[in-house]
Amino acid sequence: MYLLLLGIALMLLKYFEIGFVADLSWLWVLSPFALAVAWWAWADATGYTKRKVMEKMDQKKKDRIEKQRESLGIKPRRR
Repeated sequence: MYLLLLGIALMLLKYFEIGFVADLSWLWVLSPFALAVAWWAWADATGYTKRKVMEKMDQKKKDRIEKQRESLGIKPRRR
């Protein structure tokens, strides 16, 4: 996401010819988009994205169970 925001910012600066970005080549200005594509390809190929989604779902499940236990007056487990 950060690479996309950087790419959009650089592209707008280049288009409106603001600052040092106006002198840069379009290849340098558009390179964050290529890096974002490479990041997404790597994340999907290695399972990074799925793993993060599963961790988030597990944490929500644990929080929901803990909230239900507290509402029933059951003390949390100590390990």
